Amino acid sequence: MTDFYSLLPALFLGLGGMILLLGGVLAKGSNTTPAVTFGAVLLLIIAAVLSLLAPDALLFGGLLKTSLFTRYADTLVYLGAIAALILSLDYNKREQISRFEYPILVLFAVLGMTVMISAADMMSLYIGFELQSLALYICAALARDSVRSTEAGLKYFVLGALASGLLLYGISLVYGFAGTTNFAALAGIFQQGAGSGAIAGVVFVLVGLAFKISAAPFHMWAPDVYEGAPSSVTALFATAPKAAAMALLLSVMAGPFGHLTGQWEILIQILAVLSMVIGGLAAIGQSNIKRLFAYSSIGHMGYALMGLVTGTVAGIQASLVYIAIYVVMSFGAFACVIAMRRNGQAVEQIGDLAGLAAEHPGFAFAFAVLMWSMAGIPPLAGFFAKLYVFYTAFNAGYETLAIIAIVTSVISAFYYLRVIKVMYFDKGQPQFDKTSAGAGFVMAVSAFAVMFFVVIPGPLMTAAGAAAKALMG
Repeated sequence: MTDFYSLLPALFLGLGGMILLLGGVLAKGSNTTPAVTFGAVLLLIIAAVLSLLAPDALLFGGLLKTSLFTRYADTLVYLGAIAALILSLDYNKREQISRFEYPILVLFAVLGMTVMISAADMMSLYIGFELQSLALYICAALARDSVRSTEAGLKYFVLGALASGLLLYGISLVYGFAGTTNFAALAGIFQQGAGSGAIAGVVFVLVGLAFKISAAPFHMWAPDVYEGAPSSVTALFATAPKAAAMALLLSVMAGPFGHLTGQWEILIQILAVLSMVIGGLAAIGQSNIKRLFAYSSIGHMGYALMGLVTGTVAGIQASLVYIAIYVVMSFGAFACVIAMRRNGQAVEQIGDLAGLAAEHPGFAFAFAVLMWSMAGIPPLAGFFAKLYVFYTAFNAGYETLAIIAIVTSVISAFYYLRVIKVMYFDKGQPQFDKTSAGAGFVMAVSAFAVMFFVVIPGPLMTAAGAAAKALMG
């Protein structure tokens, strides 16, 4: 029964998704998208509650596990997916891409993400990885009549297949030299050290996972996919998959490969520095708001990786806090992007925001709050997220890494503040359409959470601390 209760959220998502798919197919000639989307949101909420109530367990002979860490990461995934589905309702309808299959694809992608997070074996890790990826490839090309969306889906598929191949090759090397794919068994074997072949496998696994979080130099897919995919899909890409992939990276590097910290620590440092520098500098010249957020996400993943570099409970806690705040900021920011519509058409250029504050002060204020938070300006949540990872890295003896992070954070503040400057000080006639209820709700929730995090930071810090301790044993 313990196994059953631990598996209940995944079973609920899988069976619920198949029932919704069957209902959508049988209801011919009627617009079932709103009902299916509502059903998917309801399934995600129920699955989130079941996940929080699930006991700690090791399932299927060590293939999957549940713990405080998996529950924490699952909650972030559910939160991001729910926000993305709410944003998709009005946007997909206006863009004439409202199809009942989309929320079902999101459900199966989330199922794959939860399997990834709960993986306690390389085989279950890969199955979850692929289940998520296959659903997201289709989502990226959801606007079939759009050349940009089709191109985005194709690029994501080709580069994603390459990353999957590298990951699988790394797993095969680890298995070949260690003789097992089980996380606990691998940790015991690598406690005695590892040969060059196993180390090469670890590197390939790291590369495959780095692709999923769009860490530089494996970020090449992110700007084009963010720009080309429908904004509702981009909102999904920027939240739930990032949280799942980062949680998986933390789980794998601190779990089976935890005793090899001396071998992979320098690689994580390189990924973090490159991500922060490329994300900070490449975004400066962007005029498209979605490409701007793509490079911004690359930089944010660099900051989140800083906690992993330390290899300590405090470092893992810092990374978990950062990714939680990043998810909330991201779905709020993309709610603002989705609200950028003029005469029924979506606009994506930063210059189109000129004069927005005069016409829609609430919209402009929420957008400004989120930009300030992403820039790391106190007393907003983004400031405390960066402060915590910087402080942890500095205390662990990584002063140079912390200094690079501070410099790149200052540089990145330029393009966030430029968005605010355009909204409040540039003259223009935006004439934006009225913000949809879904986008307004997500925008307001995100801005409110970002502003008032300073008042009650305790629950998130406590939950992240407990999750980090559960992961590190």
